Amino acid sequence: MKRPVEILATGLGHPEGPDLLPDGRIVMVETYTSRIIAWSAERGIHLYADCGGGPNACRLGSDGAVYITQNGGTVGAWRADRMVPPSIQKAWPDGRVEIVATEVDGIPLQAPNDLAFGPDGRLYFTDPADYLPDDPRPGRVFALEPDGTGTLLAELPDAYPNGIVCEADGTVVFVESYARQVLRLPAGAAPVMIHQLPAGHVPDGFKVDERGNFWITTFSSHGVDVVAPDGSPLDFLETGGVPLNCVFDGEDLIVTNYGDVEGVPDAAPMDGWLQRIPVGVRGLAMFRGAIG
Repeated sequence: MKRPVEILATGLGHPEGPDLLPDGRIVMVETYTSRIIAWSAERGIHLYADCGGGPNACRLGSDGAVYITQNGGTVGAWRADRMVPPSIQKAWPDGRVEIVATEVDGIPLQAPNDLAFGPDGRLYFTDPADYLPDDPRPGRVFALEPDGTGTLLAELPDAYPNGIVCEADGTVVFVESYARQVLRLPAGAAPVMIHQLPAGHVPDGFKVDERGNFWITTFSSHGVDVVAPDGSPLDFLETGGVPLNCVFDGEDLIVTNYGDVEGVPDAAPMDGWLQRIPVGVRGLAMFRGAIG
């Protein structure tokens, strides 16, 4: 699928995990500056909050705060100027940042990556270790209850659980980057693989459309793979660059893109883009919740 691509912003340092604010602005993390940033047509890119470390993704909560997966301050060999504990954080509209959790179910967090609220009010998130395909470590999927307690839902040996969503009925689906898999996590059961992406299509973030299809940014493919709920491949959307995550805005897909960068260099390239692509499909309405 080829669609016209509008570039909303450039010069971004590893933009990830976008969402929409109540006033229509696009909010996202900028990992290499340790910040949460926002974009609007009127103001362009501007600061939302400084959270330190290495924010990986964000999601608006029902309390008006933006919840953040915080890896502590790493991307490959890059280290943040101000390291913070791997955690779930939340940032308020006035710029205040709080730590919500540094461990769940007695397990210290490694490098939280992506997050999604479910219809039950829980916050689901993935927690891989560093991205080390040649030396893989265990990865985990957790759930945080509204009161701040939590549960380990799955532990996967030698795995990198990455993007995560909740389907309309609340079922959790996540992608695993090393094996290029899409996995459904039934309540109280082990993950079930529903699709394996082609070679060269390494999954990162994704969202669900109104028909239940998954729109998966595959960062080595220069585009977005579209997969049906039953795992059947449907389409491929060309974005260029290295797409990292996405969110629906009406019938457009908003994509955070690393830019024309090969691999993960030691330096922190500020070459990323924010893209808007008309796709003629609406996203599944986002679930919202609050922790603490």
